[in-house]
Amino acid sequence: QVTLEESGGGLVQPGGSLRVSCTASGNVDSTYVRAWYRQAPGKQREFVASISTGNSITYADFAKVRFTISRGNVKNRVDLQMTNLKPDDTAVYSCRHSEIRAQFWGQGTQVTVSS
Repeated sequence: QVTLEESGGGLVQPGGSLRVSCTASGNVDSTYVRAWYRQAPGKQREFVASISTGNSITYADFAKVRFTISRGNVKNRVDLQMTNLKPDDTAVYSCRHSEIRAQFWGQGTQVTVSS
């Protein structure tokens, strides 16, 4: 079993930056893919970015320029650095951890972009 904890969400003004983090605990396999998704009010959840233990990185088109996914300084942590944030980035950002036999989701962290 793997437990995911997201942190770092909050309120930010348009054009600002924010970093959200996802830390895994429990029986974490040595091989996995960690991904960020987001869900805005009234919309379907959408993929944002992912990183594998082999450092293969994928971004959604909207995230390629403004967002950066990376491994944090803490073991089993993945960060999503978001810059030049727009009101359309307002959403609950959730972390998914995928291993060969299972996948796990975090509870999500709210990011609100508003003046």
